[in-house]
Amino acid sequence: MSSPTADGTSATNDRTSPIKVTLSSASVYPRKVAYAFELAAELGYDGIEIMVWGDSVTQDDNALAHLSQQHGVEIRSIHAPTLLVSQNVWGGRPAPKLAKAVDMAQSLGAGTVVVHPPFAWQRSYARQFVEQVRQLSEESGLTLAVENMYPWRSKNREYGAYLPGWDPSEHSYDAVTLDLSHAATARQDSLEMAKVFGDRLRHVHLADGSGSGKDEHLVPGRGTQPCQELLTHLARTGWEGDVVVEIGTRKARTATERRDDVAASLAFARTHLAHDVTTLVDRPPTHHRPSDAW
Repeated sequence: MSSPTADGTSATNDRTSPIKVTLSSASVYPRKVAYAFELAAELGYDGIEIMVWGDSVTQDDNALAHLSQQHGVEIRSIHAPTLLVSQNVWGGRPAPKLAKAVDMAQSLGAGTVVVHPPFAWQRSYARQFVEQVRQLSEESGLTLAVENMYPWRSKNREYGAYLPGWDPSEHSYDAVTLDLSHAATARQDSLEMAKVFGDRLRHVHLADGSGSGKDEHLVPGRGTQPCQELLTHLARTGWEGDVVVEIGTRKARTATERRDDVAASLAFARTHLAHDVTTLVDRPPTHHRPSDAW
């Protein structure tokens, strides 16, 4: 069944593609994670990814399990607290925080843990990062998917802000998360990246970006990344990971705008994963262009 959204998009609950489309709890910020569960259930998402950060409920296994049961929304992935804004969540030492994220995923039945590469100043963590990721994956049986990032830029230069580097294609991770907003910020082509990653591509963060140098997390289709082509590629190649909507709605002017953007993103994903481009009608962006990095 389909229901029209305010922007003319048709949001559908028909799952003609076996690929799950889930909602990152970060997509409703500054609303709390409880609202992400509510919205995911209302719109018919296949599950949720929990961004562990300052919202205390995102750090609490029991509270998250209660929300999952209450709303009938499966927790399918956990994003470890490895962002700048979550540096003090679960303490300041990044290696134990990653291990704790794996423990949380196991307790909640999530199959994937998303992690950013270490920051350049986390040299001790970076030295054993690749091996820790591999070891935790082997011991837990979970997928630990390292996310693509981007260089930090000033007016006159680029900074290598991550170790061993921001581009997973240059490193020997067994599993990778492809974030389309980060690809835009790095001025890379996400479809070509997916092809380079090959079987290592296990998880996708669906968003868009204009290539401005900011981490924009736009609604897919409102930037310059080949979002449609990537989704079609995933469907046609029999890819088996999750597509996670991770957009920014921080500057949405109303609750309706936030809901419409989350609904439009689901409709975009389901439409193009199903090879059906006839039902999607989108509008140009009119409100938010968040610049805070995820």
